[in-house]
Amino acid sequence: MLFTYGPHAVDNLDDRQIQREWVERTVTEPEILEPDKTYPDRLRAFRALPERDGRVLRVVYLPTDDGAHIITMFLDRGRRRRT
Repeated sequence: MLFTYGPHAVDNLDDRQIQREWVERTVTEPEILEPDKTYPDRLRAFRALPERDGRVLRVVYLPTDDGAHIITMFLDRGRRRRT
């Protein structure tokens, strides 16, 4: 699977201390996947990260023919891992 990152996503990686590996794992193995409410061509993938104490990473991406174009990502304050 080929991953490309838009400029906003690249900035977010450094600013939010998120690793590409986490983003790509979230897209390929999401715990929850849903359409974006504002942009129906985009998807939102969610996955709890053990590396970040179980906080949930949200990745917004545009599916492509050979992978995904990452638009943004952040640790979602509105979602918590259920224990």
